[in-house]
Amino acid sequence: MSKKFLPVLAVLIGAGLFIALQTQGRTNDDNPKSKNEKILHEVGLLLVQAHYSPRKLDDSFSKLVLKNFITELDGDKFIFLQTDIDSFKRFEGTIDDEIRGSSPLQSVYYIGDLYRKRLDETSSLYTSMLAKPFDFTKDDSIVIDPEKLDFAKDQADKNNLWYKRLKYMALSKYVDLQDEREKNKDKKDFVFKADTTLEREARTAVQKQIGRYFTTLKNHNTQDEIFGSFVETITNTMDPHTDYFPPVDARSFNEEISGSFYGIGAQLREDDSKIKISSLIIGGPAWKSGELKVDDEIIKIGEGKAEPVDVTGYAVSDAVKLIRGSQKGTEVRLTIKRADGTVKTISLLRDQIKLDDKFAKSVIINGAHKIGYIELPEFYLDYEKADGAKCSEDVAKEVQKLEDEKVEGIIIDLRDNGGGSLPEVVKMAGLFIEDGPICQVKGRGEKAVQLDDRDKSVLYNGPLTVMVNENSASASEIFAAAIQDYKRGLIIGSTSTYGKGTVQRNVPLNPDAENSPFVNDSDDLGTVKLTFEKFYRISGGSTQLKGVASDIVIPDRLEYDKSREKDNPSALSWDEIARADYKTWPTNYNGDAIVSSANKEIKNSPMFTALKSKLDSIAKQDDKVYSLNIGKYKADAVKLKATYKQLEDLYKLPKELNVTNNSEDTANVNSNAEKQDKNKKFIESVKSDIYIDETVKVMNNMINQGIAVKTK
Repeated sequence: MSKKFLPVLAVLIGAGLFIALQTQGRTNDDNPKSKNEKILHEVGLLLVQAHYSPRKLDDSFSKLVLKNFITELDGDKFIFLQTDIDSFKRFEGTIDDEIRGSSPLQSVYYIGDLYRKRLDETSSLYTSMLAKPFDFTKDDSIVIDPEKLDFAKDQADKNNLWYKRLKYMALSKYVDLQDEREKNKDKKDFVFKADTTLEREARTAVQKQIGRYFTTLKNHNTQDEIFGSFVETITNTMDPHTDYFPPVDARSFNEEISGSFYGIGAQLREDDSKIKISSLIIGGPAWKSGELKVDDEIIKIGEGKAEPVDVTGYAVSDAVKLIRGSQKGTEVRLTIKRADGTVKTISLLRDQIKLDDKFAKSVIINGAHKIGYIELPEFYLDYEKADGAKCSEDVAKEVQKLEDEKVEGIIIDLRDNGGGSLPEVVKMAGLFIEDGPICQVKGRGEKAVQLDDRDKSVLYNGPLTVMVNENSASASEIFAAAIQDYKRGLIIGSTSTYGKGTVQRNVPLNPDAENSPFVNDSDDLGTVKLTFEKFYRISGGSTQLKGVASDIVIPDRLEYDKSREKDNPSALSWDEIARADYKTWPTNYNGDAIVSSANKEIKNSPMFTALKSKLDSIAKQDDKVYSLNIGKYKADAVKLKATYKQLEDLYKLPKELNVTNNSEDTANVNSNAEKQDKNKKFIESVKSDIYIDETVKVMNNMINQGIAVKTK
């Protein structure tokens, strides 16, 4: 830990003790505004004293926070009026003062109260608008992109905006129902429905959808939730990865990175505005009880003997937060409704649930050469348990399985891997190289420190490729950069990875809260995930902003999303430091020749050329003005559906890969039906993937060159 970080922790611990003594004998509910001010001041202190590269807390920062907070609340510009936005300008130069404590906290309450008022007003519009049939013959249109919209000038302008939005949604549903009628008209027992009936059904469906939309918004935007969003906006304005977590969200973050949590072992889904059981995890409390069934609707969720919460209109993510807990053996009570209308309350005790879908897994791709494929969704580490899941150990096991099967090359798939544990990525990279630096880390005002693999042994020394895309971030980028810098393998995928080159650490705002006899659970102020270091490649450049450029680039649909680090205005800048001392890997193939050949082949490939063309065409749809005339809408829809169909066909391999399990996994997956089903889906996804197929071709070339060298 940075030495400069310790005084800040001391300040927070002292502040936590002060809060503990001040709150002894009362709850924070007595004065929630006072608690919020404490949270805000301590967040401000932490940002200024410990952030890697803090922005100055001045009027320009205040103005940016205000802009971002309005976007957070109403990014679609459907709730506020322009007069509201104008009234918020009074806070452009005061939010920084509120953070420092030199001005009373007012902005979030004024904006939040007005937001909830406008939300109530807006939620009363849709019922009457959807009560009458729409005229789809009129030649009007709608703009969807919020960046091209202004806030409504007045209520009449807002009514018109909402009318068009509802009309567009109803038109889309109406055309879908017409298409469904046409597709099923020759089926036995088909019941023909007139256009007037379909139009009415379309409006009814939209009414349910919008009703749930507003219910969810209202559930999410209590005063506490809005304050939490306000603090989160402040931290995100400092940089995109400095976050504020209220207590329950901090727990969720820890669960994500550990790969396990305490719950009941039931997966939920939304079905027609209802929360239902989609599946049960074998061995979990819900499965063991025998009382919960797939398709049961959850009506209420209770914690022990506390009053249960009615989850009607809740988002699935919010219901999950209520079900999960921080301790094994605690009680959760579910009031459920069966398909036959029976209502029942079920009591379950939470237990540890492992998110095995996020763990490393492997298969063998058989063809010209035998190639191992390992998928790693994230760099997980269960830091609370000495024997908990560690991705480096799991990947080592998968590599060993593949070695036992005599594979000639290995693919590591890090696509959509958002990162995770920094120590784990260092250990994992060490499986493929001899001892040496994996990355460099630099704190604020400090010299860079190397993170080294100190184990001279190499688990696997054969041909290696790493698959990435725009969503490969953080720890994924460290791994890919190390493999690239050592020339240990080739990186294949999008033009570059995400570009997150910063290191975060969770800092509780009152560190003594867990162990202090004076602090109630309700007095937990939450946690800040703080950016306090930057990491750099061993070659010296940061992965921040630029990411890791692929050696071999394949057209990718995510390329057009503009959702990488470089697309975020608050992202920290790129820089570089001195190169570390390391030796590149002695390959038995010509990497430059393989890269040149593969890129040339992809550029001239009819399939990838057509894929890029279709992706370009779809990307342009974001700039469209959408017609609300049914004739024009259908014409546009036909063209778009044809493009998507062609795109879907391009993503299907003409000849699927031959994919099998290794012998150890074959015995394991056959142990129960659920494992068999998951394994089947995994294999199906691998054998039809055009990107994996292209990577296999590169691997074959690497192996062939190695064989040629050995022959000589």
